[in-house]
Amino acid sequence: MMETELTDDIDQPLKDRLRAHPRPALLWGAGLCILLLLEGPTYLDGLLGAIGAGLGLLPGAPGAEAFASASAFFSELPHLLSRELVPNRGYYDGSAWQGTFLGLEPKYAWLIRFLLVYAYVAALLGWLWYGYVLFRRHYRAADWTPTDDVIDRLRSHYWGLFGLTVVVFFVTMAAFAPVVGPTTAEENIEGPYSHDMKYYDEDTETVETITIGEANLGSASRGSGDSNVGVWSYDDFGRFHPVGTLVSGKDLFTFLAFGARVSLFIGLGSMAIAGFIATTLALVTAYYKGVTDLIVVLTSDSVQAMPALLLVILATVVFRNHWIAELYSGAMLFILLFALIRWPGLWRAVRGPALQVGEQEWVDAAKSYGQRPTVIMRKHMAPYILGYLLVYASLTLGGVIISVSALSFLGLGITAPTPEWGRAINIGQQYIASQSWHISLIPGILITLVVTGFNAFSDGIRDAIDPQSEGAEGGATGAAAGGGGG
Repeated sequence: MMETELTDDIDQPLKDRLRAHPRPALLWGAGLCILLLLEGPTYLDGLLGAIGAGLGLLPGAPGAEAFASASAFFSELPHLLSRELVPNRGYYDGSAWQGTFLGLEPKYAWLIRFLLVYAYVAALLGWLWYGYVLFRRHYRAADWTPTDDVIDRLRSHYWGLFGLTVVVFFVTMAAFAPVVGPTTAEENIEGPYSHDMKYYDEDTETVETITIGEANLGSASRGSGDSNVGVWSYDDFGRFHPVGTLVSGKDLFTFLAFGARVSLFIGLGSMAIAGFIATTLALVTAYYKGVTDLIVVLTSDSVQAMPALLLVILATVVFRNHWIAELYSGAMLFILLFALIRWPGLWRAVRGPALQVGEQEWVDAAKSYGQRPTVIMRKHMAPYILGYLLVYASLTLGGVIISVSALSFLGLGITAPTPEWGRAINIGQQYIASQSWHISLIPGILITLVVTGFNAFSDGIRDAIDPQSEGAEGGATGAAAGGGGG
């Protein structure tokens, strides 16, 4: 009798199990809706803005202005982590701070908003994990699946968890760049002379008004003494700078936050295209083998034989005045270049697993039943190689971030004024031995930390998927080397 009930429960569709025990799912769904609604305008603003920007890149594409207007509308709506709710920009009137959150000093007001962002992300991720636990406990038919062992191994992989923490920190900085920075990109980077600010003049003991561009000129970090605004300090106009200012006087933290967006966009975009090419070719060569595999091998060898960094530099110079180099300040060009350069490495990483899957009995059975090759590759082969693709793509992503930073350091990367970490290192290198060391050193540390984080996370995923590789000699070293390639 018990075996019959168990069999019936396993065969029962998920929707029926939800109907039979809806309370945990409803409570979890309500909590998720609350978390999403707290930042709903931010998500809609980002989504509609991205769609509008994408349509704007296509000549004659309709709807770009409509999406941009909708994005602007949602950006004005109040939400939990808005700058208007927890403002840090204000001025000192001689007795107290005006315009800041609860009248606090700008550094404390900014720190509260910064911590709120990461607390919100931690709560959201924790709630998603709790949803997975509820699914395992109440709605999954099987008591155990191989995914459970993968997750358990990853949870006990401290090097991988360190990488995951760094990746979450980096992605959160990029996603919430308009909020985590002490100022905005419009004021700090794009149009400083189009915005005004108030400050307290100690000489006249009055509140004065000045353009942000003029204030930046008086807040530049160019050496020592009065020509420097360092880490965790105020400038002469009462503005707080968590990691100092640039040579131009612009806030370095805001520059780094929006620069993280550029690096993440290029890295994920290029890996998405390269991963699609690699997966498609791996499935095709594993299914047809023979001449098809030989052609792809020769093509990938030819691409890998070319010096990658020199090829990117050459393409950057050749396409300097081309329209594609103007898309997102050159980011789209780098996405295409790195995708074309990196797909052979990803293809070789998943070719072996694809060939192994292609020899399995279920693939032969699907062929004998007359299923189309595309269906077999998509349903019976692709799921078994995506884990390997994720590992090697995350390793390669670190190398892309380093390469973009190196190109920007050489003056060939993302064009100004769009922020990019490598350009900050370039403009601050002559001050590295002075009190303005922060301009180059802090972006350099962040690049190293982010690349190490992606490598550590991919190392953890690899060991979780393939327990035979756990603790293998040189595993972590090989991961770091694989991600840092130029």
